Amino acid sequence: MKAASKPWVFDFVLLAAVWGASFIFMRTASMEMGAVPTAALRVAIAALALLPVLAWQGQMPGLRQHWKPVLLVGVLNSGVPFALFSFALLSITTGLSSILNATTPLFGTLIAWLWLRDRPNGSRSLGLVIGFVGVALLAWDKASFKPDSHGIAPGWAVLACLLAATCYGITGSYTKRFLGTVPPLVIATGSQIGAALGLALPAFWLWPAHWPSLHAWAALLVVGTVSTALAYIIFFRLIANIGPARALTVTFVVPVFAVLYGAVFLGEALTPWMLGCGLVVVCGTALAIGLLRLPARH
Repeated sequence: MKAASKPWVFDFVLLAAVWGASFIFMRTASMEMGAVPTAALRVAIAALALLPVLAWQGQMPGLRQHWKPVLLVGVLNSGVPFALFSFALLSITTGLSSILNATTPLFGTLIAWLWLRDRPNGSRSLGLVIGFVGVALLAWDKASFKPDSHGIAPGWAVLACLLAATCYGITGSYTKRFLGTVPPLVIATGSQIGAALGLALPAFWLWPAHWPSLHAWAALLVVGTVSTALAYIIFFRLIANIGPARALTVTFVVPVFAVLYGAVFLGEALTPWMLGCGLVVVCGTALAIGLLRLPARH
């Protein structure tokens, strides 16, 4: 039993580590390239890396058959959120961004309730309340809308992260309703292509006046190939091994790595307030998605 569990445990930890690193690489690239060009090149690199895998698996016909909804998913699930997180990372820490990203299942549960009529039970409803209280407290600490040295107010950065999480929640319900039978690799590859196409013109318009350094290009190459393309492959393998519900819990582990990377490589500090609010958010989200349940009344 222990031997059989080792492969998925390794994938789980590896995925959390890879996705946690994406925040520091996005920050490094966006500091020189800007938010939209960083997001556009990230998804373009990921698409180029995933296309050969899709062809090798013989799933190109699936992409041709479902290209319209898959490309739309790409814009809403990769293009817009990646640009929003890249924008936020110009002003707030990678640790805070990753904690706000962990609210994705929270928004997914709320949107599934409103759109798909997937009404949560008592425990899940309480989780929604607790989770959003944690988000409100966390956002309140960064509620200043006074521009910082980069010309961006932390309050807008927090709102950008929450809007990105909302986009993830919308596309989760959209995918469940319209793309439930489409192979995950088709959605992953097509979504990166759709995101790249959607961001192409804005990225060209907002391209920086000075050519980015090799350091920024290297960060972008890593976030595109490792934190996006490879991460998708690991995630889908994890879903196949332990199911989507358990695989989703990797979201709670990502901030641990993001905070660690931020502290080691950027000298970022994790305040007690961030830690406390983050725990409230995680506990609320765990209740909202059914990972934790209140004791039944007898």
